[in-house]
Amino acid sequence: MVIIDRNKLVIGFTFVLLIRLFFLVSRAVLLVKMMTNMMTIKSNKKALLALAIGGFGIGMTEFVIMGILPDVANALKITIPQAGHFIAAYALGVVVGAPLLTGLGSKWSAHKVLLALMLWFTVFNTLSAFAENYTSLLIFRFLSGLPHGAFFGIGAVVAGKLVPKGKSAQGMAIMFSGLTLANVLGVPLGTYLGHHFSWNLSFMLVGVIGILAMLSVYFWMPAFPKSSSEGLRKDLQVFKRAELWVLILLTTVGTGGFFAWYSYIAPLITDVSGYPESMVGYAMILAGLGMVVGNFLGAKMAEKFSPMKAIVLSLGMMVLVLLINTVVAQNPIAILVLTFIIGMISFTVATPIQMAIINASKGSEMLGSSMNQSAFNMGNASGAYLAGLPIAMGYGITAASIVGAALAGSGVLIAIGILINRKKHTIKDKIKRFAFK
Repeated sequence: MVIIDRNKLVIGFTFVLLIRLFFLVSRAVLLVKMMTNMMTIKSNKKALLALAIGGFGIGMTEFVIMGILPDVANALKITIPQAGHFIAAYALGVVVGAPLLTGLGSKWSAHKVLLALMLWFTVFNTLSAFAENYTSLLIFRFLSGLPHGAFFGIGAVVAGKLVPKGKSAQGMAIMFSGLTLANVLGVPLGTYLGHHFSWNLSFMLVGVIGILAMLSVYFWMPAFPKSSSEGLRKDLQVFKRAELWVLILLTTVGTGGFFAWYSYIAPLITDVSGYPESMVGYAMILAGLGMVVGNFLGAKMAEKFSPMKAIVLSLGMMVLVLLINTVVAQNPIAILVLTFIIGMISFTVATPIQMAIINASKGSEMLGSSMNQSAFNMGNASGAYLAGLPIAMGYGITAASIVGAALAGSGVLIAIGILINRKKHTIKDKIKRFAFK
């Protein structure tokens, strides 16, 4: 019988983890650096990279739990549905934390707020790795989700200030590239560690990335002046603007279309297209690669047209590809091609909708921007829930794509409604100015 020294085993695992982390971060940094060069942004590259690293860590912790759910369930001796509560707890943390932490930090400089958010993120993701039961992990997952929306919300505003005038969409896209790259690099690595070693290592890796993000924010982020906010009560006045609420609804409904499809990608690949379970991971990487491309494509669209027109175009394309998906889902080649395309189109809307929200939140941009992240997660939850209803009724997995198309189509109508309303106000303003001449 061979006796393995536990300490040596831990040291070995840690060594392998650090080596993989080195290559992971190197690849991520190289990709983001390449993209920033391609987009001709010459200022504050390191600060944008710091935001991307933070986004990478946040994206990884949000999605890696889906890949290691069975491992977590087995380790904690709970059912898969119970383990699914860890996903919901994180999403709830995002919804609650986005306005709460942004509001509480309204008097601080952006540098200090981002640093505090990444510290919080690192602490509770590391604690998640040491959770020994269902209750403790549930609490830590909720607390881990709190800084998510605030980081992306504040980060989007900061990214827009880090780039030359007229390039704010590209700055936001670079920040969001961390989130998209997490689906290509971080989530597969975290899933591999969870399957072959221990689910705890997945969260330890997130904690290490959190430390890297903190250091990069501390050393690379310029010291922005203290916030000009007049306080939380004054900032909350932004929610009296009707268009802001309509845009939040647009985010929830429109992005819900993608999540209706993405939430059921595993049974779509295996049960409908006939692939083995091992193919699901590769399909998710394909979707992630599509997100990387779509993220930067969406920034270009927002600059070429306008944020709202880009949203209409993006969601319109989403309706089309989701409907096509229902027709060709049984074709194993077509489904993989569509997986990449749907992933790509899903992120063409990310930067335009963030810009639209910021434009509608003048004076309280960070709070409005953070609320948009809450809306993204509400879209995640509502899309998955609504798509699950027809599946439960026996209409099959492809019904999720039909629900997704309906949600994305509703988003198109909302966006068109906003454009029409703006045009009416523009005409009225012109008439008033003409009348007073």
